[in-house]
Amino acid sequence: MAQSGKAERVTGAAGGRWWQGASKQQWGTFRSAYLGWMLDIMDLMLFAMVIKYISADLGLDKSTAGMVMSATLMATAFGGLIFGFLADRIGRAKSMMLSIICYSIGTALCGLSDTLGQLMVFRIIVGLGVGGEWSAGSALVSETWPAKHRGKILAWVQSAFAAGYAAAAIVAAVVVPIAGWRWVFAVGLLPALLAFYVRRHVKEPAIWVNQKARLGFIETLRTLFISHGRNTTIGLAFTTAAMCGYWGLFTWIPTYLATPVAEGGPGLDLVKSTIWIVIMQVGAALGFITFGYIADRLGRKSAFLIFFAGSALSVPLFVMIQSPLLLMGFGIVVAYFGTGFYSGFAPTFAEMFPTSVRATAQGFVYNGGRAIAAIAPALIGFLANGYGVGSGLLATSGFFALAGLIVLLFLPETKGAELT
Repeated sequence: MAQSGKAERVTGAAGGRWWQGASKQQWGTFRSAYLGWMLDIMDLMLFAMVIKYISADLGLDKSTAGMVMSATLMATAFGGLIFGFLADRIGRAKSMMLSIICYSIGTALCGLSDTLGQLMVFRIIVGLGVGGEWSAGSALVSETWPAKHRGKILAWVQSAFAAGYAAAAIVAAVVVPIAGWRWVFAVGLLPALLAFYVRRHVKEPAIWVNQKARLGFIETLRTLFISHGRNTTIGLAFTTAAMCGYWGLFTWIPTYLATPVAEGGPGLDLVKSTIWIVIMQVGAALGFITFGYIADRLGRKSAFLIFFAGSALSVPLFVMIQSPLLLMGFGIVVAYFGTGFYSGFAPTFAEMFPTSVRATAQGFVYNGGRAIAAIAPALIGFLANGYGVGSGLLATSGFFALAGLIVLLFLPETKGAELT
């Protein structure tokens, strides 16, 4: 029986093109993971799109609104751990279904918030579901598609990040003028419908079904932090550094672009519009997708090093550009390198940990890094207050360079590894 599970993973889509010969089950997991991640990011980013309207209605200042976003990001770490454990214990598809329901309900409740306390609680619920969906979805796809194409498959799934970000901007742009910010969050309830599709059409991976033992929570933690403690530490270290670069950079790029020329910025008036966000996501989507092809061809380490080096070098060039048109065009390059490396996390972590703790490990390392990186926007903001936003952005280059150094010195190469 175990051999038949392995045959399913290897023979399906094992031809020259990643989509050739793919089974119905493989396409089902791909569709559910892609849509789940896209809607996950849409619900996560809806808050950012309407933050000024919420602040006006609830009397929040920028610092308080930032705290709400930071709390959401930190909650993703706990969501990754909780739903990751459920994915290892009761199944990837079941956990994914529950996480989608969690972030959908949390998003809808945000529209009913009348106080800061209520908003904070509801955003934490969103964060728990967002962290959990990535944990379950990445394990589901990793275990269903063959090693030869794993990087490419997960890169296409990761590209849903860009689609979800753009969708959040479009939803806000359409709904706010018509019905106000509260109804924007009501739209965020729609992803719950995907949970019914997952429940009906997505089966558990054979490698998980054929596993004889299901670890308890304490056993899972022991495996994660002791038996595979080195891999956990390495993964968390370079993920944290990379995400500090990402969140520090992309939280403050809109503010930098809107900064008047007299204060050291380019003084653009288009930055916070839907058009600008969509333009940036074109570069992000290209980065997500091409990273997977590079990782499957050259290896995980080489792909990470290329993208981290590109990020560290492109940010200073971005800050030096004065021409508005060139700045907008080069923003695609910054988004390409500064976002594309996200596609490497899922396949790399899947290959670093065994099936018994895979979802928990992927969820904890990825979302743990994101939670710690919640300090980056505040740190860059502190530097911006003293030295200007442009100077603050330069600091993100250091985070990207640090991530590259950790990868170079410590990350094991796992390209082509069969899952165990």
